Amino acid sequence: MADDTTGRRHAVVVGGASGIGWATARQLASDGWRVTVADVNGDLAEARVAELAELAELADSAGLGSSTGSHGPGHDHRVVDVVDESSVEALFSGTGPDLVVTTAGVSTLGLVTDHDTAEFRRVVDVCLTGAFLVLKHAGRVVGEGGSIVAIASLNARQPGRGMAAYCAAKAGLVMLAQVAALELGERGIRVNTVSPGFLVTPLTEPVLQIPGLAEEYAENAAVPHRGTAEDVARAVLYLADSPWMTGEDLAVDGGAQLRRYPDVLGLATKAFS
Repeated sequence: MADDTTGRRHAVVVGGASGIGWATARQLASDGWRVTVADVNGDLAEARVAELAELAELADSAGLGSSTGSHGPGHDHRVVDVVDESSVEALFSGTGPDLVVTTAGVSTLGLVTDHDTAEFRRVVDVCLTGAFLVLKHAGRVVGEGGSIVAIASLNARQPGRGMAAYCAAKAGLVMLAQVAALELGERGIRVNTVSPGFLVTPLTEPVLQIPGLAEEYAENAAVPHRGTAEDVARAVLYLADSPWMTGEDLAVDGGAQLRRYPDVLGLATKAFS
């Protein structure tokens, strides 16, 4: 279902102001989509929309608009808190997007036997319950033949010491998306997940300060290329344009799932004890 005012398809990117969400918003816009950047940080989301407009002007001035799809006019921003159902419901009220991408996530470290319960719930609330709320309310309004993509993680498949909350939430998200794929498929709506490996994003920047972590992750990947948010964005676009793919968890991890996950907790304990 193309957008009524521009003739372009409409995508809502939840968590679209930073990291994987922002890379995805840029990728979609450059491919001709009209993008709503939805984020808990409203000021940053508004600034991101301005950046998309600047990129469109640069593309047009270089004569690339018609060949690349251009970033084009009509992008907008919304404030959303994925753990607040009324906020998520309001985001999708009255809309009928062709694509919804949900990327919001947080993490923490702690052994199961020592884990703070409130902190565990915080991670599950954002990573799993937040995605559920997006699926619930987006699933009611996405146009027939549309698509929903949730960003999961390598940790949906691969456990890491001290990462019980994040691993459990992301594994749950993959299964949640598969159930939604079964249910929404009756309306021609596809639901998939993308599971990135270790990327440099605002979520992972603090972890990258742990000495030896990046090196250990690289050693356990099958290919030497260090993944970027843009790698994930391209996977999202592929799923959005693949009409016979649903219920899939697409790994974008350089083959890291074939080996073992770094000992994040062990390296952190060694570095900061």
